[in-house]
Amino acid sequence: MKKLKIGVIGVGGMGSAHVKSISELNNCILTSVCDINPGKLDVHRDKFACFDSSEEFFKKADIESVVIATPHYFHVPLALRAIECGLHVIVEKPVAVQKSEAEKLVKASVAHPELKIAAMFNQRTSGSHKKIKDLIDRGELGGIMRVNWIITDWFRSQHYYDSGDWRASWRGEGGGVLLNQCPHQLDLMQWFFGMPSKVTAFMKFGKYHDIEVEDDVTAYLEYPNGATGVFIASTGEAPGTNRLEITAERGRLVFEGGALSFLRTEESVPEFVRTTESSFGTPPVWNVSIPTGTSSPNPHQVIIENHADAVLNGTPLIAPAAEGIRGLELGNSMLLSHLTGKTVSLPIDSAEFDIHLRKLIDTSRYVKKEVVSGGNEGFLNSFGTKS
Repeated sequence: MKKLKIGVIGVGGMGSAHVKSISELNNCILTSVCDINPGKLDVHRDKFACFDSSEEFFKKADIESVVIATPHYFHVPLALRAIECGLHVIVEKPVAVQKSEAEKLVKASVAHPELKIAAMFNQRTSGSHKKIKDLIDRGELGGIMRVNWIITDWFRSQHYYDSGDWRASWRGEGGGVLLNQCPHQLDLMQWFFGMPSKVTAFMKFGKYHDIEVEDDVTAYLEYPNGATGVFIASTGEAPGTNRLEITAERGRLVFEGGALSFLRTEESVPEFVRTTESSFGTPPVWNVSIPTGTSSPNPHQVIIENHADAVLNGTPLIAPAAEGIRGLELGNSMLLSHLTGKTVSLPIDSAEFDIHLRKLIDTSRYVKKEVVSGGNEGFLNSFGTKS
């Protein structure tokens, strides 16, 4: 059986997990790893070829595909370099910090259809999330009227943020809860409901922690069909909540605590509103418990396995990287709305967002001048240039 030869760039916490995942799969083999910190390579030296320079990695590693698990700003530049080398790619979430960078990845993906370029949106593999997507796509809910997602169980301590000097800074990470913890939920929001036409958002920078980025967000979304949504996220609340509530023409679907419950109306709510002769009654409902199916205990591994199958057998990708621009733009629009104090229309102007992000970067306290390739190329800033 042919196996896809994969290398991993960035073997910190997440990258090390990917190393383990790849090693357990049957359709791929890990041959090489790369990290700026030679100390992180020590545990791998007797198993894989090790590189502390991305340029040396791309020149010499015996690979057909690369998993990029570096700090956010390096995702697109490294992915573009890999594509130039004719390599397939898996990019960790988020695919980029800002829409303008993600646009470069989308352009490269379109220009190289022979390459399989995936994003690590592993929550698309969840049995519950797949069921929600199926119910919406099959019209079981009818038209969507309102969406509420409260995702405040991303609790993080100050110790977490202090564990890496690039964390929770505009220059080092590019954002907070929207860019680090919530890319999965933002991806699912657009996967389930499509993109909103307008966004109004309010957030706090360092409300609960000594950090310079957002750790508390409340956003109001308006959709082209008249539906509305509220998205709430935080890393400072405990025990926190993860509740998705979908109000639709045929009732209310709730996902919470790993369970899906559906209060299904016997008839369309808008139709009942128009035709009932009752002043106060509501449509009769069925209380439906929906089986969600099984989920893999290692969803990251599912994405990697699917990527290898896509390369080897032509299997469709679960999460093409080009789709990552949508959830990213949703997060960018929230930040832009807060910074401007205005409701923003989508698609947003990526150049306008870059101007505002640059102002935040210029005041960032993070100043470390290193990159994945070994520190000899200068600091790669948010726009993919050297400074």
